Amino acid sequence: MSIQLTPQPLTAKNFAPFGQVIDRQQHSHFLINGGSTERYHNMAQVETGPDDGQVIISIFRKPKADQFPLDIKMLERHPFGSQAFIPLKGKPFLIVVAPPGDQPDLSQMCLFISDGSQGVNYAAGVWHHPLIVTADEDELLVVDRSGQLPNCDEFTLEPDQVRSIDWA
Repeated sequence: MSIQLTPQPLTAKNFAPFGQVIDRQQHSHFLINGGSTERYHNMAQVETGPDDGQVIISIFRKPKADQFPLDIKMLERHPFGSQAFIPLKGKPFLIVVAPPGDQPDLSQMCLFISDGSQGVNYAAGVWHHPLIVTADEDELLVVDRSGQLPNCDEFTLEPDQVRSIDWA
């Protein structure tokens, strides 16, 4: 039997235990380039962990949208660095997270929905589900860490721990 997760609004306050929301509607700006450009400054902090870490930028592309209802059967975390996801096509995507720890605290698991203009930056160690998209051919810009140390731990949920999410 799975437990249904209820979505929460994706706001800086609601998401703070897991990282930062990248959303110009929730950040102030100032003018640069002779007043022709609005700069939304320092919207998220990139964590690279130990000395060998460096910031990398990638694009994650999913040719097919996820099928719903979707059972959450695993979570992953990046213990040494943050990981930011910024939508490139303006499509909503779903965010499943649990607080940092040796194992995910499934009683604290949360579901958020980006409106397609909002990105997220998972803090180092935050448990999260891999990318969940609602539209075919979706792409997100990803900023994360590369280095010699392995930076991805996976946790498989037992059948009685599975959570289910839906997208209407």
